[in-house]
Amino acid sequence: MIKLAIADDHALIREGLIRILSYEKDLQIVIESDSGSDLISKMESCMPSIVLLDMNMEKLDGVQALKIIKSTWPSVKVIMLTVEKQKRKIREALEFGADGYVLKESAGNEITNAIKSVYNNKKYIDKTLLETVFIENYLVKDDNGLNSLSPRELSILIKISEGMKNKQIGEALYLSEKTVKNYVTSIFRKIKVKDRVHATLFSIDNKAKEYFEEINNKMF
Repeated sequence: MIKLAIADDHALIREGLIRILSYEKDLQIVIESDSGSDLISKMESCMPSIVLLDMNMEKLDGVQALKIIKSTWPSVKVIMLTVEKQKRKIREALEFGADGYVLKESAGNEITNAIKSVYNNKKYIDKTLLETVFIENYLVKDDNGLNSLSPRELSILIKISEGMKNKQIGEALYLSEKTVKNYVTSIFRKIKVKDRVHATLFSIDNKAKEYFEEINNKMF
């Protein structure tokens, strides 16, 4: 059972999310809050697996609440509920370690998919946000860096984008965790990103998986 907390200062949005998610048998809503401060106080006694967190709230907004959650309960996953125009706040949330980003107006299945992906240790980014925010602000378009990666580095980048940790990548590719860590450092430097979230976004935008398959087809 995935335990959820929902924090949004708009009662109609909270009620809508609760109604949508109540149809999922493996989801249980354990906290409902109208502010970041109320959410934090309730988490002391009732710990969720995942928090759906509105960006804009009075009495401690979403980004501030995210920072507290990640520093106090690092194992708790956080999905930010956003609108397209909140580019600055989305960048801040990215820096503080949000695990997912979903538009408030997203369909119910989009939000459910985000919850289940994040619960399985994968990042989730609404495609609209990817196109309107992250590509515009973070990704290098002209020289995307894929050509600078070796086939091994490219395969590791793809596995990073699939949500795999260094240990899992090592087991899949028969490499030590330390060797994978060295590869990851090299990949980040070559494609000019600083963490796994940015690497995932880069991989998606530049179609790294398709590029890798194209190389393999030419080789064989």
